[in-house]
Amino acid sequence: MSTAPPLPHRRAASLSLPVVSLGLWQGHGEARPFAEQRELVLHAVDRGVVHVDLANNYGPPPFAAEESVGRLLATDLRGRRDELVLTTKAGYRAWPGPYGEHGSAKYLRASLDESLRRLGVDAVDVFYSHRYDPATPLEETIGALGAAVRSGKAVHVGISSYSADRTVEALRVADRLGVRLAVHQPAYSLLNRWVEQPGTDGRSLLDVAADAGMAVVAFSPLAQGMLTTRYLHGVPADSRAARGGPLRPEWLTDDVLRHVRALDRIARDGGRTLPQLALAWVLRDPRVTSVLAGARTVAQLDDNLAAATAAPLDDDELAAIEPHAVEAGINLWGPRSSDR
Repeated sequence: MSTAPPLPHRRAASLSLPVVSLGLWQGHGEARPFAEQRELVLHAVDRGVVHVDLANNYGPPPFAAEESVGRLLATDLRGRRDELVLTTKAGYRAWPGPYGEHGSAKYLRASLDESLRRLGVDAVDVFYSHRYDPATPLEETIGALGAAVRSGKAVHVGISSYSADRTVEALRVADRLGVRLAVHQPAYSLLNRWVEQPGTDGRSLLDVAADAGMAVVAFSPLAQGMLTTRYLHGVPADSRAARGGPLRPEWLTDDVLRHVRALDRIARDGGRTLPQLALAWVLRDPRVTSVLAGARTVAQLDDNLAAATAAPLDDDELAAIEPHAVEAGINLWGPRSSDR
């Protein structure tokens, strides 16, 4: 068992989550040895990371990350299911054809059933609409989430990457349908501050979520690796940016890297690593319930978790950070998910 200090939790309504949770978005598919995935997940659980975040398209291929976690639930984690908060989503492409992605009831219901089968569980703790679908009425998407709760296949439901305006709409529809949206999962980082921008009613996404009593689980707090020391001096040949994928080399401009290097200096001056600074900055806002930290190694995970028990950023640090907490044009999710 770990001798590290316990992870603090934040609570939103009936959900209590560790301030740093484990996201299995990338690197948990068939290309990575299962032994490495096993080591990381078990170490996280041993450290008190009870929240494991998944989606149907995490892998690759789709459902691979869920299948890996399912193997652990059937072996090393047998008997510990009730200790864990398991979350999954549907919205991005999981199989061919018109009902293999987006927000239709047919797709959401089929995807949830497949996720439960891969995980080997009767229910997940949170099932999300992974993105807003402009081609499907919100009544249908939110109705499918409500059906997941009524059927006992999800304890809670939520939405991900919906803008402030779309979240207001979704909450109104949910209220009419008698569905409680418990969680919002948006991208948020020092280089992607879209959740702070006001919607048409003057409230930001963080404001809307707080007013509705929704938990906010921030993903990509390290800007897909840009807020690590990996890219301070260029793009390594074996890096995520060089291999292709969501992190695009053209985002690593001289101007953006100038800000990242400045943030690294601020972190070191305060006795932190750059990832710890980035996580602490997102967690500075009490409206953020948890940050999802992905990691490839146990060492990276432990470095991230240190942000949970370190002293919060002080006023001088926050003032030094602010000029370098800039929009870097990396928000893949908000515009294409919310359609405005």
